Amino acid sequence: MASEQEWQQDKAEFIAAEFIAGSTRDGPRTGPLARQFAELTPALLAAPTVEDVLRRVLEATTVMVPAADLASFTLIDADGGLHTPVETGEVAIELDRLQYRLREGPCVEAADPAGPGVAAAPDLAREPRWPQWAPGAVELGVGAVVSTSLLPGAPSGRSAGALNVYARSPNGLDDADRDVLLLLATHASLALAVTDAVTRGELRATHLRRALDSRDVIGQAKGIVMARRGVSADEAFDLLRRASQDLNVKLADLARALAARHAEINLPADEQDRRQY
Repeated sequence: MASEQEWQQDKAEFIAAEFIAGSTRDGPRTGPLARQFAELTPALLAAPTVEDVLRRVLEATTVMVPAADLASFTLIDADGGLHTPVETGEVAIELDRLQYRLREGPCVEAADPAGPGVAAAPDLAREPRWPQWAPGAVELGVGAVVSTSLLPGAPSGRSAGALNVYARSPNGLDDADRDVLLLLATHASLALAVTDAVTRGELRATHLRRALDSRDVIGQAKGIVMARRGVSADEAFDLLRRASQDLNVKLADLARALAARHAEINLPADEQDRRQY
């Protein structure tokens, strides 16, 4: 496993001209970042479905960009709508859906065929471009974001969507991270370019089925928390979300465990509960 110092050095060299040329005075140099990209390409070629391709890109993203606490893909439907087919955590879905609903935010801009290509904010608490979404993102525990466009593919020539990365710490994503994300988005774009509408439709249908299943089990867990704690539905959801973040477990997985074993499992006490005891 490469150290953080090695990663930072390799990121800097990866975008430098002499590294791109592929050699140093001592001959060809392959750092941990370059090795990850070399391993990613055959992994994508071996992936059996588009969903597998996108998930492998997200897995690579969390390794190659250590500050990426959350990551997701935004895809554009045939009717121009936006959806999130794969993500690394439930909070990423919340962040994306909030942008879709408000029609503002980095993934909305990056996915727009007429958009900037890269939409980023180093400190969302001080970001004026997205007056509704940025405060909501901060409330969900995110401090910085980078969204990069998925390159247009034949035959339509239209944008396919965006790769989104969220960091909890302000200024957690630097310029070198953006360069890595552009390359990762290119890998994902090439994978999407060789798929047809049916495959994309199947991907969306699978995601919708999973989303409905997750929503159902989260609803059950909310009901359990409401009965136990005597709180509202919104407060119950906030308790579940905070426990998911504290335990580093996906919200749907936590809800599923709570619903199945509610007599054995209790959520960690929050600050208000601690003050009561």
